[in-house]
Amino acid sequence: MKWYLVSERRVAVLAGIIVLLDQLTKIIVLNSLVFGREERIIIEGFFKFVHWGNTGAAWSMFHGNNEFLAIVSLVALLVLFIYRRHFDTRTVMGQISLGLIFGGIIGNLIDRLFRGHVIDFIYFYLQQRGGREVGFPAFNIADMGICIGVGLLFVLSWRSEPQASPALAKEST
Repeated sequence: MKWYLVSERRVAVLAGIIVLLDQLTKIIVLNSLVFGREERIIIEGFFKFVHWGNTGAAWSMFHGNNEFLAIVSLVALLVLFIYRRHFDTRTVMGQISLGLIFGGIIGNLIDRLFRGHVIDFIYFYLQQRGGREVGFPAFNIADMGICIGVGLLFVLSWRSEPQASPALAKEST
C-alpha cells in the first residue's frame, strides 16, 4: 500500500508543477504581449512568442466550442482518475506520464473556465520567400504536458507488450 501513496503523491506533485508553470507563463504572456497583435521574435524565421486565444482543441479543431471542450476536459479528468490504476503507475515513468497529462488538462481547463479560451503562445514557423509564414499551431506548457504524457504512455504500453517467442513466430509462417 505504501508504493501506492508514493505513486499518488508523485503524480499530484508533478501535475501541480505543470499547472503552476503553465499558469505562470500565461500570466507573463498576458502582461507582456497584446492579444493577437504583438509578438516577440526569438529566432528570426523560426520561433517566436505570440498571444493567441484558442476556443477549440488541438490545431483549433472544434473552434468556438470552448464550453463543450471544458466538459470534455472534466470528463477526461474523471475517467483518467477513475482508471489511473490501469496504467503503469508502479513505475516512475508511468507516474510522470499521468502527472503530465493531469497537469496539462487542468492547466487548459483553468483557461477555458476563467478566460473563455486557452492561451497559446509558443509558435514555431518557417519564413518563406515573399514573407509568408508556414507554422506549427501555437501551443503552451499544458499542451506540452499532455503530448509528452500521452507519448510516454504509448512507449510504456509498447514496452510492456508481450513479445512473441521465435518458436511461435515460426509456427505462424
